[in-house]
Amino acid sequence: MSTSTSTYQELLSAVVAENGRPVHDPATDELIGTAPVQDVARLDELVAAARAAQPAWGAKSHAERSEALMKAADAIEANAEPLATLLSREQGKPLNGPNARFEVGACAAWLRATASFELEEQTLVDDGETHAVLNYRPVGVVGAIGPWNWPMMITVWQIAPALRMGNTVVVKPSEYTTLSVLALCHVLNSALPEGVLSVIAGEREVGAAVSTHEGIDKIMFTGSTATGSKIIEASANNITRLTLELGGNDAGIVLDDVDPAAIAEGLFWGAFINTGQTCAALKRLYVPDAIYDDVCAALVEFAGKMPMGVGLEEDNVLGPLQNAAQFKIVDDLVEAAKASGARVLMGGEPDRDAPGNFYPTTLVADISPDAELVVKEQFGPALPIIRYTDLEDAIAQANALDVGLGASVWSADRDRAKEVAARIQAGTVWINSHGGVDPRIPFGGVKRSGYGVEFGVEGLKHLGVPQVING
Repeated sequence: MSTSTSTYQELLSAVVAENGRPVHDPATDELIGTAPVQDVARLDELVAAARAAQPAWGAKSHAERSEALMKAADAIEANAEPLATLLSREQGKPLNGPNARFEVGACAAWLRATASFELEEQTLVDDGETHAVLNYRPVGVVGAIGPWNWPMMITVWQIAPALRMGNTVVVKPSEYTTLSVLALCHVLNSALPEGVLSVIAGEREVGAAVSTHEGIDKIMFTGSTATGSKIIEASANNITRLTLELGGNDAGIVLDDVDPAAIAEGLFWGAFINTGQTCAALKRLYVPDAIYDDVCAALVEFAGKMPMGVGLEEDNVLGPLQNAAQFKIVDDLVEAAKASGARVLMGGEPDRDAPGNFYPTTLVADISPDAELVVKEQFGPALPIIRYTDLEDAIAQANALDVGLGASVWSADRDRAKEVAARIQAGTVWINSHGGVDPRIPFGGVKRSGYGVEFGVEGLKHLGVPQVING
């Protein structure tokens, strides 16, 4: 089967609805198109179709399903530029930098990596008397509920292992980025067998219905802790399996042996990738007094070189906040920090009358460890930098919150950094970087940042049902 290539206009025409919900560019406020709005009755139809398609898909071998994922990756690569353009226009992220083109490329790379993992039958006991083997069978139908910050990439994080393990998938995208996910699935379905992947483009009541649907055997959700809690409650009656990647407020601890200029770029992108709209972004930075001013100065220097603007303009690497509600959250937290006496090193003064949801790159120094900007997840381009004099206090502050998605330690001594990292309560702790994910390495949170893991062979296992055959 040959892989077809669409123009941007052709791709947009394939997913918009004649009488749908208006979708505006968060950088310019321009109308992009109208997204379909479907209802719970449509969800019932899609779930029924997914259940009907699953036995044949699940009966295929791992090799056959992996081949299908590789063809899906080919389809994404053939349509990469129109996908990136739509993503930039709807989500707001620029084409360049670690943004729209990067995200689309990551979708193809994740599909290929997931297709390459081996999950063979495991012999548990074979001692002459007992013979027991372990296999992972398909769960059935997976409901994938995605966020608006990395809408295409995180949808692939959910789709790829689910399909690889023989499940069929019904995707519920965020209302903020519906067109992007519809376009992604349109491209994927050009390479996948009919019925294994479908999308329900509905409002919140449809998302709630996914959580309670008796025909859905597993839910994968990436989003806020508050919504995750509601999904847990709603799915309880059906004993639905769950993988939840929820909110984070990632801490970074700088040790006193680093060169501030050498780590400034890593710190910046750890905090400001996707304009700070990343669950596992660096959201609070603890810096020792001895090098505090130097780290602040190095960050200001580097951040000042990173242009922010309309995503389709090739020079920009930072964009707007995706929606006005998120803009208000960031704005309110920074204003509260300013009122408390914290020192704004740069940014903090948005043009509230200008088009788009642009909030300037903001660095806040000399802020209390208990300030709202520190203890609440800002999910935007504002980084609080907390001064410390005792490393034990910094570790205690890093662990004080009820979330634990990621964290990082920055040091010239890797062994020293690893000792500190082992004491931080987070699902992943990076050393001298922050937020980088790898399809081969399991990723998941602790505390109220969720449970279950994604990625790698361990992630595949979470999309299967373990079955032991003993005898």
